[in-house]
Order: sequence, then C-alpha cells, then structure tokens
Amino acid sequence: MSAPNLSNNNSSPFLLVGIPGLETLHVWISIPFCLTYIMTLLGNCTVILTVRLDASLHEPMYYFMSMLAAIDLVFSTAVVPKMLGVFWLGAREIAFEGCFIQMFFIHTFTAVESGVLLAMSFDRYIAICHPLRYSTILTSSRTTKIGLLALARGIAVMIPLMCHLTSLPYCKNRVIPHSYCEHMAVVELACASPTISNLYSITVATLLVGSDSIFITFSYSMILRSVLRLSKEARLKALSTCGSHIAIILLFYIGGLLSMYLQLFSLDLDPHIRVLVADFYLTVPPMLNPLIYGVKTKQIREQLVKLIERLVGLRISPAD
Repeated sequence: MSAPNLSNNNSSPFLLVGIPGLETLHVWISIPFCLTYIMTLLGNCTVILTVRLDASLHEPMYYFMSMLAAIDLVFSTAVVPKMLGVFWLGAREIAFEGCFIQMFFIHTFTAVESGVLLAMSFDRYIAICHPLRYSTILTSSRTTKIGLLALARGIAVMIPLMCHLTSLPYCKNRVIPHSYCEHMAVVELACASPTISNLYSITVATLLVGSDSIFITFSYSMILRSVLRLSKEARLKALSTCGSHIAIILLFYIGGLLSMYLQLFSLDLDPHIRVLVADFYLTVPPMLNPLIYGVKTKQIREQLVKLIERLVGLRISPAD
C-alpha cells in the first residue's frame, strides 16, 4: 500500500458501535448515563464554585478538591456527550483526529487524577501527622506546582503513545466495538501489531498505579498510626474522613485496572460486559467524587449551605 493511500485511509472517520449486542436497548441504557452526567456536572461545578467564592476555603486541601472536580468535568465531558449521541441519535461517526483527541483526554486525565489523589493523601498525612508544619510545607505556590506537575506527568506519558498510534496504518474496517475511542479497541483496527502500544500502555499504567498506590498506602498507614493516639472523638472524625477517601481511591484504581485488563485479555465474557465495565468506570467515579470529597467534608457542606442561603434568601440548618 502506498503512502498516499495510507494517508487518505487514515483521514477517514471511525464508527462507534455503542454497546455491542445491546443496540436495541441504547435508549434505555442511556438514561442512567445521562443522569450520572447531570449529577457529575452539578456536583463538581458546585465544589469548584463553593471553593472559589469562599475565602475561608482557600487552603491546599480545598484546592486539591477543586483540581479533582475540574479533572472529573474534563474527564466525563470528553466521553459522555458523544456516548449519548451514539445512544440517542445514532451519531456513530467520529473523526480520525477527534477519536485520538478523545483518547488523549481520557488517558491523560486518568493519570492526572491519580497524581491529584496522591497529593490529597499527602495533604492529609501532613495535616494529621505534622499539623504544626502544615502551613509551611503546603503553601499555595507548592499546591499549584503539585497540580501542574500532575498535569505535566499525565501529558508526558501520553505523548509517545499518541505519536505511535496516529502513525499506524488503519486499513481494516473502521468500526470500533465500543462506546468511545478505547485505546485497545482502536489499535486492533490497525494493519500492524498492537504489541508495542499495548505493552507501553499496560507498563505505564501499572507503574503509575503501582508507585502512586505505594505512596498513598504509606500516607494512610502513617495517618492510621497517628490517629490511634488521638482522643476517641478526634479519632472517629479522622477515620471517617480518611475512610471516605480510601473508598473512592479503591474505586478509581480497582475500576481502572479491571477495565484495562478486561480489554487486554480475551476472557470468556460477552463484549457488552467489557464495554459496560469501561463505561461505568468513566462515568461513576466523577459523579461520586464530589459527594465523597466535597459534600461529606464539613467545611464545604457548611459553606455550600451559606451560599445557598445567600442566593435564595432562605435559612437552612446544615445536617451534622
């Protein structure tokens, strides 16, 4: 095949199937995804606005929560609108460039979110284990640098993969048996071995998750050791907060690894099960994060109630 033919072929759009085998149920399946996306938008925008508008929340912990909320907004918006277009309108076509842009945002911000979760565990470790040094260790400028470093790391690990994927000749059929441009489903359409890209993605994901998980585990282990020496009330408060954090961290990491390995290995699972696992992984955590990190944090909950009172002129008694 000549180079001009490869170039022309690579400019052709891809076609997204949606959920293979369940095409007749797309309209019904779209309902929970639509509701989840609406809650994601409302919850994460609320966290960002509350932190932005209230000066008392201009502290590292809340800055990290805002970063997480912004990441989840980008993360879910890169996927769900197009997914709903496939489900509702049958808009299966996605441009060649658009497919890889979507893939870039998904995987980049997955890595960025892992970095921010690590930063949040470090923040709690300093706040609980070294409270007198908290304000000197985590200054506003350092918090910003940590966020930028997480973003730079995510971009850096994705650029080589994107360069490799876009250079492959896609001369097979253009049908992606997925609801979005999932990396391993797309690379299977190339007339080249997927070994390099699959090996790179699984190595990078394992190293990122492994290293971040080790440091997160260390942080919460030190926190647990410290809170056991506190009073009962303080211990329960700290454990409640950290327990919620650990729950969403486990959901993020376990869900991500499960989704990746189900796509990579040919298990005796129906295709729609693998696709649904991947779809829920991309949509459910962004919805739960503002509930766990935001609404369950007393300071944000109180400031949110005050903000609502100012907006609607009502008096609301916040729940304990």
